[in-house]
Amino acid sequence: MLKSIWTGYPKFKLKDEEGIPFDKIKTFPWLQVPYMVARGKFALTSWPWLDSAWAQASCEALDKHVASSLDSPEVLIALANSGLVSGKRIQQLGGKYICDRPNSHIRFQRDILVEEHKRWGYDFKMDDRAIAREEEEYATADKVSMPSEFTKSSFIKMGVDERKILKIPYGANLHRFKKVANPDPNKFTVLWVGQVILRKGFMYALEAFQKFKHPNKEFNVIGQLSAEIAELVKKQDLTGVNFLGTVPNTLLSKKYSEANAFVLPSVEEGLAMVMGEALACGCPVIASTNTGASDLFEHGKQGFIIDIRSSQAITDALQNLADDADLQRRMSEAGMERVKSISGWDRYGELFATEVNKLAGQ
Repeated sequence: MLKSIWTGYPKFKLKDEEGIPFDKIKTFPWLQVPYMVARGKFALTSWPWLDSAWAQASCEALDKHVASSLDSPEVLIALANSGLVSGKRIQQLGGKYICDRPNSHIRFQRDILVEEHKRWGYDFKMDDRAIAREEEEYATADKVSMPSEFTKSSFIKMGVDERKILKIPYGANLHRFKKVANPDPNKFTVLWVGQVILRKGFMYALEAFQKFKHPNKEFNVIGQLSAEIAELVKKQDLTGVNFLGTVPNTLLSKKYSEANAFVLPSVEEGLAMVMGEALACGCPVIASTNTGASDLFEHGKQGFIIDIRSSQAITDALQNLADDADLQRRMSEAGMERVKSISGWDRYGELFATEVNKLAGQ
């Protein structure tokens, strides 16, 4: 169904993306690549105003470039904050525009992250231009696609007409993620995969790990620490905590498979794909309501769905798994079966294709 896919990344970075015909990839890297280089090599995040302005300029430049290339009435799917001009252009041509928003409504997201950072003594700011632009995209688009009931409820709460919303939950890459090992029976391993930031609730996970009882426990943390987390953990007991940094994708299946539990107590997500990866590897998941978990698994069957900001709920879930080997085994098996039942990414693709065909009148 795909005519072309536009990206700010250089084409060579996408050569290993399975299933996307290479000749359909179109690039406009002139602002995105310098931005990514500056972010990685020169600590661009130390200048938030410049980081934000550059990121916004990159999105807008790609959007305008795509708009100038459109010449027929097709269906355009554009990531939120990247499709306002091209979305309007496709509608002028008689086509349809889907705004894809992987997270909660941008104002809902801003408000909860301001609140969360304040709880830990930090400021959080979001570019007002990005907020205004996205809200105009929501209003302009024929449909706004998103991955979970949590994201959908945030849009409704912010006044978006429910009839405009397409909720299509994500899947998991079953070719890349599968059970390849077993947990060590002589210890209890808790796993974290992803950015180690306040938004993902790391401090609640750390507190829960510290509190739950086991004679030989470890907390393996995969991902880069934000400046805020690096500062906060200096005051914490880090016995048994292993900060592993970045781990290649090829090794993640083993890490998931060897863990007894995966934790993700985010205060705001869309539908975190790491949960599907963990389940596919037979690792029970402990996740907050604000991760989209309810669209992926059932509380008490494949893992535990807990309230945000509740380290005690995480502690209780870890203790249940540590004290009951049979519960851990059942959840492990149920998680693998659950991910298989949603056919990896196939169901997501089928549902999205159905909605695209509806919009196209086919």
